[in-house]
Amino acid sequence: MTAVVHRVADPAPLGLAAFAMTTFALSISNTNIWGPGADAALALALVYGGGVQLLAGMWEFVRKNTFGALAFTSYGAFWIAYYVFVKFVAPGVKAADAPVAVGVFLLGWTIFTFYMTVPSFRVSGAVAVVFVLLTITFLLLTIGAFESSATWNKTGGWVGVATAAAAWYTSFAGVTNETFKRTVLPTYPLAP
Repeated sequence: MTAVVHRVADPAPLGLAAFAMTTFALSISNTNIWGPGADAALALALVYGGGVQLLAGMWEFVRKNTFGALAFTSYGAFWIAYYVFVKFVAPGVKAADAPVAVGVFLLGWTIFTFYMTVPSFRVSGAVAVVFVLLTITFLLLTIGAFESSATWNKTGGWVGVATAAAAWYTSFAGVTNETFKRTVLPTYPLAP
C-alpha cells in the first residue's frame, strides 16, 4: 500500500473555523441576544464563511478528500448565496412571499445537510456532531421560515450556537493535533 503524500496542509481546520464564526454570528442574531449579529454575519458570509470555505473545499479536492471537498465547497457557496439572497433577492420579494422564499432556500440546505450527515459518521465523532447539530439547526430554521415563527427561529439559533461551538472545537482539535504532531484534543476517528 502506498502512503498518501499531501502537497498542501490540512484545510479542514480553516474551513471549520470559517464555518463556525459565520454560523455563530448569524445564530446569535437568531437567538435575539444581539440582533446586530446579522450585520456581522452578512460580512462574514461573503468573505470568511463564503470565500475562505470555498478555498478550503478546493484544497480538499487537491488532497483527494471527497467529503471535505463537497462539504466546504458547498457551505462556502451557501454563505455566498446567503449574502446574495439578503442583499439582492430578499428586498425584491413581496412580504407575503418571504416565508416561502426563505423556507425553500433553507429546505434545500436541510436536505443536503441531512444526507451529508450520513457520510460524516465515517469521518470522526467530532465532525458527526457538527453535522447532526447543523441538520437540526436547518430543520428548525426551515420550519421557522415556513411558519413565520420567531420561536422556531430562536430555537434554531440556539442549536446554531451549539453547532458553531462544535465546529470550533473540531477546528481547534485539528490545528492543535497537527501542530503538536500528536492527539492533544480527541476527535474520535470513526473510519478504519
